[in-house]
Amino acid sequence: MAKISASGLTFCYDGSYDDIFYEASFIMDTNWKLGLIGRNGKGKTTLLRLLMGQYSYRGSISSSVLFDYFPFQIQKEDMERDTIEVIERIQPDYELWRICRELELLHVEADILYRPYQTLSHGERTKVMLAVLFSRENYFLLIDEPTNHLDMETRELLCAYLNRKKGFILVSHDRWLLDSCIDHVLALERNQIEVEKGNFTSWWENKQRRDQYEISENEKLKQEIKKMEESARKASAWAEKAENTKIGFNPLKEHDRFLDTRAYIGEKARRMQQRRKNLERRQQTAIREKEQLLKNLEQPAQLRLTPLTHHKETYIRIKDASVSYGSHQVIRNFSMELKRGERILLQGKNGCGKSSILKMILRDAGMRLPGEKDLCVQGQHELAAGLEISYINQDTSFLRGSLDAYIERESLDGSLFRAILRKLDFERIQFEKPMEEYSEGQKKKVLIASSLLKPAHLYIWDEPMNYIDIFSRMQIEELILEYEPTMLLVEHDRDFGNRCATQVITI
Repeated sequence: MAKISASGLTFCYDGSYDDIFYEASFIMDTNWKLGLIGRNGKGKTTLLRLLMGQYSYRGSISSSVLFDYFPFQIQKEDMERDTIEVIERIQPDYELWRICRELELLHVEADILYRPYQTLSHGERTKVMLAVLFSRENYFLLIDEPTNHLDMETRELLCAYLNRKKGFILVSHDRWLLDSCIDHVLALERNQIEVEKGNFTSWWENKQRRDQYEISENEKLKQEIKKMEESARKASAWAEKAENTKIGFNPLKEHDRFLDTRAYIGEKARRMQQRRKNLERRQQTAIREKEQLLKNLEQPAQLRLTPLTHHKETYIRIKDASVSYGSHQVIRNFSMELKRGERILLQGKNGCGKSSILKMILRDAGMRLPGEKDLCVQGQHELAAGLEISYINQDTSFLRGSLDAYIERESLDGSLFRAILRKLDFERIQFEKPMEEYSEGQKKKVLIASSLLKPAHLYIWDEPMNYIDIFSRMQIEELILEYEPTMLLVEHDRDFGNRCATQVITI
């Protein structure tokens, strides 16, 4: 058992005015199963790269263990190679028997190693690279968002696999996964780093209690400051009045006063001034205490949606449809109906045809997507005439250039669009950056904000929660439950589906 500790850790990117970390300190144990959580852009991946020694920083990070990081960087020219050759290039000292042992735990046949890497699905690539990662001994493992694009079954398998392991940091926005396989939380809050024993739910419950306490203390201090301000105002007036009567008096009007009373009046004025100063000091102390509160409060702003109502009750009707790409059939005999106000969640293994169903519907609506021209559909598929659709693509690679250019291209109201991004915890400084520099979570928020801003009868979202932080997921869940839009969703986040879907169709 060893310790990993950071002291006075300070880091910012070149050209940035804001520190990602400032004088941060924490200690963790190499036997822990640690969940790393925080808002998009708060520095989760940056922290992992600092532990790997990839960036220069101020302060110190001390550890007696070596670190290894997932996902591995696969070069474009390696995609056509067999998987075993890719492994040799990223991990030259690998031991094949150890990798085969880990693949067996992940329910993967070893012959996958001799298939071209580019033919592997997202889930298969994740499993192979996790097998490589865990095949190495005496390393503390840094696992960065392994569940993106993984289906529910693979996530359950990954959870069971991680439960057999120890000594890792897991970055994930999947609450179910965090609750199932971590025993400590490292939370990057707004102004501090918090380390706590337990899983996400226990940390979140404790945080809500802390936030509620700070809110009540803040209200109490606000009332105290208000009272002290009034008392200080009165004391100041009394002190000024007493001060004015110290010297000089009119013997005709003030016949009961004489020179010997000057000392008494002077003492009275001094006490009044002291009382005023004491009140001001107490007031400043209360203000300082108030300023220390609410800095880490998670109080997501409320989002708004403007769903349209179509005159037809049935928006989509599909009966015995088959979908193929050339000679490759991805789905057959599929039927569904989507009525006004319903939220249907499509589930199934990766590659079972969920996104192909969305493409079929979008093509019927006159929308064009990459790869759609190779789509061949047989069977009945009807879409209500004049249906306005707001779509979120699972791919974000097309987001390039400035945010202003994107706003103009999509014909969005710039002020409202930025306001929605701000409510999703987008910092203003991000508005000036090219979108290529955004994290995947920030890119996804651009697509979500754009979709929310477009009035629509139907919202079609393809894996919208990939890379989105937990707190923003909660915001979006509350939005859907409040406005009850008609939706067709593909999403593998179990908690999101349980809360938001009115019907689940498993393919």
